[in-house]
Amino acid sequence: MSVPRQVVLDTETTGLSASLGDRVIEIGCIELLSRRVSDNHFHRYVNPERKSEEGALRVHGLTDEFLADKPRFAEIASAFLDYVRGAELVIHNADFDVEFLDFELARAGLGRLQDHVAGIVDTLALARELHPGRRNSLDALCERYTVANAHRTLHGALLDARLLAEIYLAMTRGQDSLAMDLETAAEQAAVTARIDASRLVVLRASEQEERAHEAYLDGMAKEAGGRIVWRNS
Repeated sequence: MSVPRQVVLDTETTGLSASLGDRVIEIGCIELLSRRVSDNHFHRYVNPERKSEEGALRVHGLTDEFLADKPRFAEIASAFLDYVRGAELVIHNADFDVEFLDFELARAGLGRLQDHVAGIVDTLALARELHPGRRNSLDALCERYTVANAHRTLHGALLDARLLAEIYLAMTRGQDSLAMDLETAAEQAAVTARIDASRLVVLRASEQEERAHEAYLDGMAKEAGGRIVWRNS
């Protein structure tokens, strides 16, 4: 069964509430093809047309001055949708990012994110199923799955998407192994089915080999203090 194109996505925002007017300031996407990270990524900074809250600024470090000359979301919306169209999105705490992107797309008259993609996987929900009662932040998952993140001093959409891609592949590796095992089993069955038993050559042991084998079993029986299973039948 072929794996659909997947896009690991993350955003940075001016604050925590899209419904209260906070905006997207950065989008980062990493493409997965057949469970491998490709070189085709998407990254844009966005002018939010408003100031970032102090708490958000401490998290992402993207100043109002830095964002002032960046394109507005409506200017990059088509390129973004072209990139994600038809893909399965992989997002950590998906409700947060999807709400922000839905508000941005609605402002641009482009519907909702779900209208353009095949589906959405929430890795936070997946992590909670796999590790109930434990911390499942991106940093905690990096530590749990030994994904190097020492260079992550500030949040960044593209950097976090890359880390999440590695975490997601690690979290779902068992599914990949199962698929590979089934594939290998099917290949082995096909090879076996092609064997013509009438052409098999049976090589029987010589008298010398049989005597050596019996001597070996005698030694095993002596060490075991009695009979051994190979001579019970």
